[in-house]
Amino acid sequence: MLPLTKEQEAGLGLELATKRQEHADLDAAIHTLIGSAFADRMLIQRLKKRKLALKDRIVQLENILLPDIIA
Repeated sequence: MLPLTKEQEAGLGLELATKRQEHADLDAAIHTLIGSAFADRMLIQRLKKRKLALKDRIVQLENILLPDIIA
């Protein structure tokens, strides 16, 4: 993989922070909906699916920014 420029690294770092915050927000929303008497199962499932997709992207970004160094 080619080394990242400082601008690319900063952009990916910003995206990572944004995705982490969105993931945490979805987690809170899911917990609130589950505790609600008016919980919509389909909405909860869609939010969980979105949360999983965000987690996958977070892992991708972490792997790009913090690659494993084989010693």
